[in-house]
Amino acid sequence: MERGLKAAQLFVDGYNCAQAVAVAFCDVTGLDEKMTCRLMSSFGGGMGRMREVCGAVSGMLMVAGLLYGYDVIGDDAVKKAHYALVQELAGQFRQEVGSIVCREILKNPSTDPNPSPRTEEYYRVRPCARMVLTATNILEAYIAEHPPKV
Repeated sequence: MERGLKAAQLFVDGYNCAQAVAVAFCDVTGLDEKMTCRLMSSFGGGMGRMREVCGAVSGMLMVAGLLYGYDVIGDDAVKKAHYALVQELAGQFRQEVGSIVCREILKNPSTDPNPSPRTEEYYRVRPCARMVLTATNILEAYIAEHPPKV
């Protein structure tokens, strides 16, 4: 899917994993790239390199929230339906990758907040571009089957 390749290229160009996924959907969300980058800046490296939820998953779910989220507070049926969607999308990612947790995907528990230099070696050993591609493709397929009403 072309959008997935765009997201992977954004990652290679220096965007964090969450930014790359979310920016690839700016044409759908209506957010501009700068605002999207700022919104997603905390989620790279599994939330600020804490290696928690994969940033690609966070980017995917942020876009899902913008397109399918709820804003009627107190309506548990709407909340339940949205949480089911979150679990479905994350479940697809987990099924394809094996985990939604950054440190498990990278097999790297380091929480050093210093970003790793984006060298040829970095891209050779990191699966992050593939994670970005995977998350983007999952969401793009969902959107194709369930056009948003926003």
